[in-house]
Amino acid sequence: MDGNPIPGGLPGGPDTAGLRPGAEPRPAGTPRFVAMAWGLLVLNTLGSAGAKTIIPLPRSLIQLVTMGALVAAFALALALNLRLRVQTSAFLFLLTLLLVPSVISSAHLESGFGALFRCARLALFIGTLWLLSRWWDGGPAFVRHHIRMYFAVLGSVAAGLVISPGAALPDLYGGRLVGALWPLTPPQIGQYAAVIIGLTVLLVLGRRTDRASAVVIIVPSLLLLALTHTRTATLGLFVGLTLAIGSLFLTSAAARRFFTWAVLCALVAAVGFASALQAWFLRGQSQENFSNLTGRAKVWDALLAAPRTTAEKVFGVGLGDKSFGGLPIDNSWLAVYNEQGLIGVTLVAAIIIVLAGVALLRPPSLSRACAIFLISYCAIASYTEAGLGDASPYLLHLAVAASLLAAPGAATSIPTPAVPRRHLPRWAKDRR
Repeated sequence: MDGNPIPGGLPGGPDTAGLRPGAEPRPAGTPRFVAMAWGLLVLNTLGSAGAKTIIPLPRSLIQLVTMGALVAAFALALALNLRLRVQTSAFLFLLTLLLVPSVISSAHLESGFGALFRCARLALFIGTLWLLSRWWDGGPAFVRHHIRMYFAVLGSVAAGLVISPGAALPDLYGGRLVGALWPLTPPQIGQYAAVIIGLTVLLVLGRRTDRASAVVIIVPSLLLLALTHTRTATLGLFVGLTLAIGSLFLTSAAARRFFTWAVLCALVAAVGFASALQAWFLRGQSQENFSNLTGRAKVWDALLAAPRTTAEKVFGVGLGDKSFGGLPIDNSWLAVYNEQGLIGVTLVAAIIIVLAGVALLRPPSLSRACAIFLISYCAIASYTEAGLGDASPYLLHLAVAASLLAAPGAATSIPTPAVPRRHLPRWAKDRR
């Protein structure tokens, strides 16, 4: 079905980008393999730690699958782009610079040999993005790839919920939805659901998909998001959509209508279901537990109070598992400070600022709105989730935003050779 966010490409997307004047024609079927490489990157970032699955999966096996997916993605991207034609990208340049403090700090082996392994993984991840950047042309093709892949992940979560509701809603996580077939935590599922909901809504407003196809994606994703009780993902979804739709407010009547109806529905829900919404939001936590962000604040205070050498402050202690004292840090900025130091924090901040600045300078469009949604979502989630300094779904979200903000390759006009004027004899001129 044309316009479906799951299948197909769009005019002006990667399917037709190779037909620009002066550009090298791309092999038939290349976009399909680009989507395959992107799906392998998504698989790599799913992680290996999470809830207990219905069929116990050894962590070593999961790590083998995820790392194998990254190697396969790099090999496939390299095979598709043997001439190493890449898109100029400040995002990828800054991300490559982030490798410098990562390698310097990891070389001390303070975090063990695993730090060097994680550096190699990050380098391979960034290299794959560079190779795939050849198909970044400002169109929504990578938005479709993103929706398609994460909807497949949510499909596995829904399948696990149907097969074994007890394993999918365990008491260990307070009855929140987890991955019963693949080890996924509630925040992961909430993140994936929120991102594809927001992107699909924007595709509908931009008339790049029909409403029936959008409902097939949005309704199940909303249900899964509600079952995860993930506050960060929900807040990121609403704030990100508000900013994205606001960028279309003056140029899109559909955006204005959607915004109006969304505000009315929110007011009705706030009045009629206030107690239920409050109970969902609090998740049965005490006021003290809620105020310190489910114990996160204690870990943050301990991390900031820990003594550090000058080198550790500048370069960090090396890439690790985003934990401190055996507890998850759950904050991208503090995780980057701990592992990549102040240089890493500066580079990650520069990535967000550069992408946001480019998005604000672009004229209103669907691509700009999708980029604003992804950037704002990642910025909000960075407060209670780690991942901006290492290979993660958050870097994939920002990569999609960078692909949406990439300027299409300038058309190279082929100069017309000058035709020499023929000399006519005088008798021919007289006859004319």
